[in-house]
Amino acid sequence: MLQIKNVTKTFGSIKAVDQVSFEVKDKEFVFLTGPSGAGKTTLLRLIIGDLKPNDGQIYIDGKDVAKLSYKELPFIRRQVGVVFQDFKLFPEKTVEENVQIALAVIGLAEDKWGERVKHVLEETNLIERKSLFPSQLSGGELQRLAMARALVVEPKIVLADEPTGNLDWETAGHIMAILERVNNEGKTVIVASHHQAIIEKMNKRIIRLKSGKIIK
Repeated sequence: MLQIKNVTKTFGSIKAVDQVSFEVKDKEFVFLTGPSGAGKTTLLRLIIGDLKPNDGQIYIDGKDVAKLSYKELPFIRRQVGVVFQDFKLFPEKTVEENVQIALAVIGLAEDKWGERVKHVLEETNLIERKSLFPSQLSGGELQRLAMARALVVEPKIVLADEPTGNLDWETAGHIMAILERVNNEGKTVIVASHHQAIIEKMNKRIIRLKSGKIIK
């Protein structure tokens, strides 16, 4: 379970996240939505320990993320897979190598990489692209690669930051279908999105943000 308790994050005089509290149960699918600047991305970065809150607690399986030391951060990387808005792919690495990097980061023995990488590349329909480089992929393929890298660590929670942001309706639908399948397989999924048509079609729980606060 993910618990956010009275979390505040400021940048100078700006409150990017302001006294936010909510819980996400295991195996739940939740949308974080709101206009640009609402605090969606900041909240995701707080969850993965990329930022520290000024106040409040963030618990993943009972551990307060904000209090984890640098050496303990791999705990988060094993629990949470992240699909970043800007992909954060390595341009000089192939599709397969980009996915393998996530396994190296969590310290998984190299002899265990093969089956995991093959599985997620098949799941994201990239197995035939495994030897290509990011520059050779379409926008939808890049998004699926970012998703494959997030899934390969077998996380309990998957965070996706605007995964359909620059995609056409059909491609966006494919991305959301993968996330829904992952959720049906037992993972908790949290998607930050302002794509209202997609959100309405998916018919999942919605947490709305505005100016860093949760609104009804």
